[in-house]
This record gives sequence, C-alpha cells and structure tokens, in this order.
Amino acid sequence: MAFLHSLDISGSGLTASRLRMDLISENIANSETTRTDTGGPYRRKMAVYQCADSAGTFRNMLDGKISGADGQNQAVPNGVKVTAIAEDQTPFSAEYDPTSPDADARGYVQKPNVDLIKETTDMMAVTRAYSANLTAFEAVKNMAAKALEIGK
Repeated sequence: MAFLHSLDISGSGLTASRLRMDLISENIANSETTRTDTGGPYRRKMAVYQCADSAGTFRNMLDGKISGADGQNQAVPNGVKVTAIAEDQTPFSAEYDPTSPDADARGYVQKPNVDLIKETTDMMAVTRAYSANLTAFEAVKNMAAKALEIGK
C-alpha cells in the first residue's frame, strides 16, 4: 500500500520534533548555567533540519510538482531528519555580579545566550508541528483500517 509511505513521513516529523523539544528543554534548564565543562557559559543549541532523502531537496520536489513532471523523474519525499545540533553563536550577555566565582576582573559574569521568550515561542511552534504530524499519522492509520474493513 503506497499511501502507507506517509506514515514514514509523519513518523520522521514526530522524531525530529521530539528532538527539537528536548533541545529546547535543555536550553531552558541551562538558561542560568555560567560554567560548563568547556569552561564558558552554556550556549543555546538548535536542531538543523534537512529533507530525509538524499536525492532531492524540497525545492526540487516542489518544482517537479509545479511543472507537472510525471513518474520516474520525480523525487518521492521521505520526510525530515535532523542532520546536526548547532550551537547558537549569539554573543553572551554580561551581568554585574562581583560576588560570583565566575566573575571576571571587572566583576562581570557572562550569562548564557538563552532567551526564555524565544525558547517558549519555539516550544509552542514545535508542539504544534508535533501535533500536526500526529494528526496526519492518525488519519493515515484510520484510512488503512477503513480500507481493510472494505475488503472484508
């Protein structure tokens, strides 16, 4: 059943969204961490998404659909995957706290580059993406069940 391929696509979206949720949770948990194993403050982490199939990009698939290319030349989408976990290179903010053990000679402590409002907004967006993929997954599952009922 070729339409069951969409279960793989939704599943890959669920997996990628779950990893992004985990990264956002890690960012929020470390929003006050001024010293890490590498020595500096915590750096915000982000998931880098890419089309799961190596043959085509989203742009190539879209162009193929728009032009009406038929059959063999058209790439079949395989979902999404996380190709890397990148660190945000936004500069750290400095906070005056001469009593902190992490303070420099002038009394300033470098704070992580995590913005709680941005993290909350990102979490809301990824939660909606996760929910949309789950809804699509359930719809395909229900269609398959109905198709099996028809075949009885």
